[in-house]
Parts: sequence; structure tokens; C-alpha cells
Amino acid sequence: MANKSKPELLLETFHRLVSAIFGQTADPEKDLREIMSDSIKGFGTGKHEIFNNYNEYIEKIFKIFGKQLPAGTKLHFIDIRSEVLDAIGIVHATYEINYTLDGIENNYYGRRSTVFHWNNDRWQAIHLHVSEPSAHLAAGESLPVKALKAQNEELKKQVSIRTEELNKSLNDLKATQQQLIQSEKMASLGELTAGIAHEIQNPLNFVNNFSEVNNELLEELKNKKSNPDSYREKSEELDEILNDIFQNNEKINHHGKRADAIVKGMLQHSRSSNGVKEATDINALCDEYLRLSYHGLRAKDNSFNATLIPIAIGTDFDESIDKVNVIPQDIGRVLLNLINNAFYVVDEKKKQMGDGFEPTISVNTKKINGKVEIKVADNGNGIPQKVVDKIFQPFFTTKPTGQGTGLGLSLAYDIIKAHGGELKVETKEGEGSTFIIQLPIN
Repeated sequence: MANKSKPELLLETFHRLVSAIFGQTADPEKDLREIMSDSIKGFGTGKHEIFNNYNEYIEKIFKIFGKQLPAGTKLHFIDIRSEVLDAIGIVHATYEINYTLDGIENNYYGRRSTVFHWNNDRWQAIHLHVSEPSAHLAAGESLPVKALKAQNEELKKQVSIRTEELNKSLNDLKATQQQLIQSEKMASLGELTAGIAHEIQNPLNFVNNFSEVNNELLEELKNKKSNPDSYREKSEELDEILNDIFQNNEKINHHGKRADAIVKGMLQHSRSSNGVKEATDINALCDEYLRLSYHGLRAKDNSFNATLIPIAIGTDFDESIDKVNVIPQDIGRVLLNLINNAFYVVDEKKKQMGDGFEPTISVNTKKINGKVEIKVADNGNGIPQKVVDKIFQPFFTTKPTGQGTGLGLSLAYDIIKAHGGELKVETKEGEGSTFIIQLPIN
């Protein structure tokens, strides 16, 4: 049922409803109880066929007419038209009933309009209108036109009220979803902070060291210039000092730009995505987020250092991969989540098995059939088969309470789908898991 669309489920529910109304299911009253809402309203062609709730329908309509048709009666739909408007579904149908009574074959036609409301992943009938040819009605049974118009106006009013309530609920749900997404994003940013601090320390050290060397060279140059005789005699030496200063400045500039790129990367990760794709070096992106994740976890968690050092980290990047049009900060979030999860599971297994276990993580890329494939593999405990199908669902997590929101893999899955790609997992309990990202090159 979960694999069917709302329009498909609407028609399936309608068929089941009409079949139960005519007593053509194994347990009609049970089926009607499941499909009809408590507050269902409706009317038929006759004056007596008006009901304002489920109990009235059963007493006034179903118990009188629902079981009158003999065994072997066949229900055939001639025309069905349906429409889904968010949480409201409407079905109009023309049908034919064929049955045999006292050896004589009979048939008659009817029309039925039903309004459904989507509630708890299923459709529930909230309004029912039946129209049958007047030849099958006793004299004076036709419903007055004014009453019909009044019923229609009441139906429109009810649908409008329910639609407004559903829209409000939908807006509240969207707002809550955005808050949760932002919380998950900021959590991943926090995990990045320590790694970024480690990464940025290297270029800053180079900048500081070369700046100090330049100061010493400039001081030496200043002293030599203050002695004119020495200044003229050692022009070659002075030229060497000047060349060293220029080379050091170039190194300062290079490492300054490296630090700038790291900061920009952090800012990109913290911002909301602008949805604009750009040509991205996938290999460089994987390498960068692998290092950020590793250094971030080392700085953040002392137990990580104690249990996982040393750890075997492998990379195998396909150098034939050209730049791919993606939203780099979004794909970076996916990589960060998968790599952090890999470190987490091997860390947990190391704590269980001790020195007899060698934790191993690998990040590989490969170009296959017009797609880029990224694999993040670990030799942790793997994922139990009974929950593999649930891992990409929102709020599902295998981590202990307080250690995971259950949104990381769900968001990762949505991001890859939005890129026209696929995220899947191969796992064997006790041996490890491999998460596979496939992205279209064009």
C-alpha cells in the first residue's frame, strides 16, 4: 500500500466502498466502518435518504437497502472520474447493477459522487451522494431542488473549512521541517569546526613563519644599507636577500589563499543552499570532507583518539572524472554525514572488540556508464537486515537516544535525489557497510 500513489489509493478505496454498500464484500459493515468517517454526511434520491453521521447511514440506508440484492449480483463501473486536491479526493462514477431475481435478469444504472479526506495515510469518505433513475423510485420520492442546492452549499462550506485547516497544518509541518533541517545542518557545522580549525592551522603557521623570516631578512637588508661600503661590495648577497623576500611573500600569499578557501568552505556549509549547481571537482570534494571529518572527530572526542589511532583510511579516486555540475555545499553535507557515520560505527566496534580489531574506512570514486559513483565503506558492525529498509526514513536512527536525530541520512537521500542521483547501501551484519552515491555526469 505504501508504494501506491494517493490517486491510486483513492480509486481503490472507492471501489471497496461501493462494493461494501451493495453487500458485495466479505464483511460489508466492517469495511464501511473503516472507510467512512464518523461525521459522514450525504443523501440519495429519496426524501428519507438523508444522513448526518455514520450511525444514521447504517440505520437509515445500509440496513434497509444494502443487503437486498441477491447472491450473484454483479457491479460494473461504466465511467469513473476522480480528482485529488491535496488532502481532498473526489470521485464521480456511473455504474450498472446486474442481478437475477425469480429467474428474471435485471439491471439498473446509478450515479454516485463521493468526497474523501486523506487522514493517517488513507482515504476516508466524508460526503456521499447517490442518484438513481426515477423508474426505480416510488412516487413523490424525488428530493426537492432547494434541498439539493442547500446540501451542495453545505458540502462546499465543509470542504472549504477542512481545506483551510489542512493548509494550516501543512504550513505548520513545513515550518517544523525547516527548523529540524536547520538544526541538523548546524549540528554538522559544529562537527566541522574542529576539523576546520586543524586544517586552517597549517596555512596560518606557514604565514606566521614566513612573515618572521621576512622580518629578519628586511632587518638584515636595513643594516647592510646603513653601511654604504658593505652595501656596494655585497650587491649579490643583497640580491639573494631580496629574492628570498619575494619568494617568501609568494608563499605567504599562497597559504593565505588556502586559509581563505577553508573559511569560505565553512561559510558555504553554514549558509542555506542557493540551489545553483556549479562545476565541481568530486575527487577534491571527497578528499576535503574526509580530512575535515577525521580531524574534527579527533579534536572533538578524546575517546575517538584513544580507540581509533591508528586507523586505516584508504582513498582511490578515479582521475578520469571531469568536473560535475552539483551544488557543492549540499553534496559536502552528504559526504560529511556518511563519513562521520563510518567513523562512528568503526569506533563502536573497536570499543567492543579491543586490540583485535583494525578499523578501516575508505572513500572511492569511479566513473561508470555516464555516472560518477562515490563509495564510503567501513568495516563496522553493519546494519541489521530488519532495519535496512528504514534507514533513509526521517527520524529513524540506530544510534542510542541523544546521539542522533535520525535526519542525517534522510536529508542525504533527498539531496542526492534532487541531483537526479541515487543513494543506496550494501551491508552485511558483522562485517560492515558501503554507502553508494551515484550522480549523473551531465
